[in-house]
Amino acid sequence: MSLAAEPPYRHGQPARCAVLLVNLGTPDEATAPALRRYLAEFLSDPRVVEIPRAVWLPILHGIILRTRPARSAAKYATVWMPEGSPLAVWTQRQTRLLADSLSAAGHDVLVRHAMRYGNPSLPATLDALRAEGATRVLVLPLYPQYAAATTASVADKVMQWATKTRRMPELRFVGEYHDDPAYIDALAGRLRTHWAEHGRADKLVLSFHGVPERSLHLGDPYHCQCHKTARLLAAALGLAKDEMLVTFQSRFGKAKWLEPYTEPTLQALAAAGTRRVDVMCPGFVADCLETLEEIAQEARDAFLAAGGESFHYVPCLNDTPAWIEALARLAERHLQGWDTRRAPDTAGLVLQRERALALGASD
Repeated sequence: MSLAAEPPYRHGQPARCAVLLVNLGTPDEATAPALRRYLAEFLSDPRVVEIPRAVWLPILHGIILRTRPARSAAKYATVWMPEGSPLAVWTQRQTRLLADSLSAAGHDVLVRHAMRYGNPSLPATLDALRAEGATRVLVLPLYPQYAAATTASVADKVMQWATKTRRMPELRFVGEYHDDPAYIDALAGRLRTHWAEHGRADKLVLSFHGVPERSLHLGDPYHCQCHKTARLLAAALGLAKDEMLVTFQSRFGKAKWLEPYTEPTLQALAAAGTRRVDVMCPGFVADCLETLEEIAQEARDAFLAAGGESFHYVPCLNDTPAWIEALARLAERHLQGWDTRRAPDTAGLVLQRERALALGASD
């Protein structure tokens, strides 16, 4: 939306609040052209690939975008749902359920979602919120652990949009919630439910998305926050130290990333005699390619091929009631100070008063 097309300011216009959930993104279709568009946007973000543009962009456009889209499309096809990409489907459901939860608690707020890469885009969604009268926006990235490549990139995109906006809404950002008690309880509940249905494994592996190791030395708290989430989850479940492992997945390129890597760890466990593992991905709050294909398919095959007997993938939080409740309480805390309470039915109050006066007159 251009400056000229912005909604006109109306004197006396009341403030209206919105909660904007933001996830990473997904291609529109499980096809090579759709993956090429998506990967071009994703891998062009300097927060994601911290290599000088003059070096990286020729590699991206000359090699990666010529070879990777077809392979990635084939992987997406194995997890695609009837309604679309799993990440998109679960994020839509979380948005709808969060709106219901906040409304039931008496809040009058708009609740929408956007993707950092792909659709619905952040700029388009922010334009739509402004058109609906939102003057205060809480941006809630669906990344419990902070990383510059994820959380900060969302802030970058929002502020880029703001530079082209004449009347910028008040903005708040949720930076991290890796140790939020309700989030930890939701994870623990997910595991307890899984164990009640399938029994417990010899080892619980918590696989977080990887980042280059240099990001730790540059100041990202991501590595520490992943381990804190794991410690709090272990405490909530009463797990001993040797019953759980933290690993990192989705390595890209030749640089050293956070270790230990998930798949080699699973292979080593199998070779050492571990018969069954349960694998959970606490850093992902919605199932997606990285959980359903990389872990539930590829990592499973690697574990079994190395001699393991039973592999159980524990689904993400998705639309579980405990996670929606955790999201609602998180949003409420960060909305404090903004008037989000539903306005009283003044017409109804006037009618009640007139009826009371009429009854008094008849007496």
